[in-house]
Amino acid sequence: MSGEAALDLPLISLLLWLPLIIGIPAVLLTRTRDLQALSAFAATLVQLAFAIIIVITFNTEFDPELAYQHGEFAEWIPALGINYKLGVDGISILMVLLTGILGPVVAATSWLTIKTRAREFFLNLLLLQTGMMGVFVTLDFILFYVFWEMMLIPMYLMIGIWGGERRIYATIKFFLYTFAGSVLMLVAILALRFNTGTFDIEAIPAHMQDAAIELQRWVFVAFLLAFAIKVPMFPFHTWLPDAHVEAPTGGSVLLAGVLLKMGAYGFLRFMLPMTPDAVADVRGLLIALSIVAIIYGALVAMVQPDLKKLIAYSSVSHMGFVTLGIFSGSQTGIDGAIILMVSHGLVTGALFLAVGVVYERAHTRQIAELGGLVTRMPAYAVTLGFFTLASLGLPMLSSFVGEFLVLVGAFDYGIGAGVTAAIGVVLAAAYMLWMYQRVVLGRIRNDALSSISDINRVEGAAFAALAVLVLWIGIYPATFVDMITGATAGLVG
Repeated sequence: MSGEAALDLPLISLLLWLPLIIGIPAVLLTRTRDLQALSAFAATLVQLAFAIIIVITFNTEFDPELAYQHGEFAEWIPALGINYKLGVDGISILMVLLTGILGPVVAATSWLTIKTRAREFFLNLLLLQTGMMGVFVTLDFILFYVFWEMMLIPMYLMIGIWGGERRIYATIKFFLYTFAGSVLMLVAILALRFNTGTFDIEAIPAHMQDAAIELQRWVFVAFLLAFAIKVPMFPFHTWLPDAHVEAPTGGSVLLAGVLLKMGAYGFLRFMLPMTPDAVADVRGLLIALSIVAIIYGALVAMVQPDLKKLIAYSSVSHMGFVTLGIFSGSQTGIDGAIILMVSHGLVTGALFLAVGVVYERAHTRQIAELGGLVTRMPAYAVTLGFFTLASLGLPMLSSFVGEFLVLVGAFDYGIGAGVTAAIGVVLAAAYMLWMYQRVVLGRIRNDALSSISDINRVEGAAFAALAVLVLWIGIYPATFVDMITGATAGLVG
């Protein structure tokens, strides 16, 4: 591995561990909820600062010898060939940035919403941020698996302790699905180790070039099931709406913003380079499942009475576009999938924040009990309108860039795939605009809304930060596309 850090510092290790080193003692030692929230916010802000440094110093000029940058290496368990190996490339760099951005947003907004056991919540948040970030920067399979499991536990606790009335059911379902996926992934990792002699994620693809197709197929099946559950692809999606509805607002933001992306990241990092022949054999099935998710998620979202569940099913549809781009077989489609992953994290994270704003004030998420918010919450109406338009793919906003590139890749694969996926874009416009009309416009139908307050400064700052990035990607996407094209060209090749 090559690609030295631009600064003589172990930037990725600092990105991973410094927030824990400074954040956990600060949260443990402070007595008030305000200081605990401030400590967690400061720690996640430090993590974001290192993420930005890594992005700024990332070399966008692709060189096969510099595939991974900011590399770090140390022996961990030499007898088993397990190492502490870190690095970033075009596939992971934007995921690092997205995770870093959402951390401070969740820490700041959770200060407003988490009233009980705040210390435990913010400790979980810090552990979750480290676990999620570790998934994207590790280059040793065992270390990857450690971080993968590490981030599941805090999310499990977030839903189970600070969730809604049916949180226990949602937590058990979330655990069973994700644990099943983890076991399958571990089986695939061990199969690769026994047949290639290494846990090195960077080295395995070269070993697999000469591997028997039977090995590729078995590894492919295990990876597919593990990562399809996490995305989640149809028909493995049923845990997601329950988890979203019962999770606290911050948990929903991170679940939609980052955790779902880990399944898609697994497809890109492991399945495409390690089992290319097996992927090619069933590409048509994977494309079909992606299109089913797009249409099914949109149709089910359209009839949801619960605002949060509507956004949850919209995630199923949007992640269908992501997997469509990944398996389209074209660099354009894969580029679009990665941009759409980032866009979905920002936009859907903001939409879950918007749902939380209303729920904290009105104590309801039922669309039939809302309406007329524009007269009482004009700033909220503008904010929700902006992210609604972003979600349905309005030009000059981030989702349009990703969806356009994915559709180009889908049409490259086949006209039928492209046309059917385009119908999903139309359906997204239908259910998102209908949702906005019922929630924001018209007359106030609920007396409890007559005295509701508009968004405050903390909420406004969080929305503004996400909106700036949504506009940036939409107006000047080359900033982000240039970071990923080298790596995606290697995947297609």
